[in-house]
Amino acid sequence: MDNYGTILLVEDDTSLAQWVAEYLTEQGYTTHVCHRGDEVISQVKNLNPNIVLLDIMLPGQDGISVCRELRSFYTAPIIMLTARDDEMDEVIGLEVGASDYIMKPVRPRALLARIKAALRLSSEPTKVPNDSVIKVGELSIDTQSRSVTFNKQDITISSAEYLLLHYLANNAGQVVSRDAVFKATKGREYDGLDRSVDVLISALRKKFHDDPQNPEKIKTIWGRGYLLVATAWEE
Repeated sequence: MDNYGTILLVEDDTSLAQWVAEYLTEQGYTTHVCHRGDEVISQVKNLNPNIVLLDIMLPGQDGISVCRELRSFYTAPIIMLTARDDEMDEVIGLEVGASDYIMKPVRPRALLARIKAALRLSSEPTKVPNDSVIKVGELSIDTQSRSVTFNKQDITISSAEYLLLHYLANNAGQVVSRDAVFKATKGREYDGLDRSVDVLISALRKKFHDDPQNPEKIKTIWGRGYLLVATAWEE
């Protein structure tokens, strides 16, 4: 059987962890299971997995703090698993560096599709243009260092937020469809239910002091997609 990569599954529900691990193994992935949050860092350093599936509610250390700690050295995808339909979990998870999230109960084919998309996106070579800095008014995005400044102030930004902002800025002044955003930033099509892009849009608006009730910098164009307004980033 082909080996499509190594997965570390972090899940304290032993029965759920067992069947997910068995399913992913059948699909050609080498799957390791960890049941405690405080054991994840050492496991990742030892295994160097291609992707981490990380539950939020864990004994020893919660998934949010684990994700934050992982992102100090681990650059591969992290997909968070959550049983709670809580937007704050999604916001915090994405802000600390999660690549994606999936709601429980886990649907095997949906999980596999997310894994494949995340791995495909992470394996694509980064295309750095000759001019490695994207400027939209006072917004500046350095594509080599993946750093962002606005009005000459450094903006702290997660990897998921960076990917979205980079895509919007690269298409400043143009409406981009939700499906195009998902393909560019998540490597998959929009499934009609996923709210993660909306969560990231909301987080970016907060960071750039864009009124969520009447945004001027990043607009949601109902029925069409999103628009980064080029003229709204002037000092």
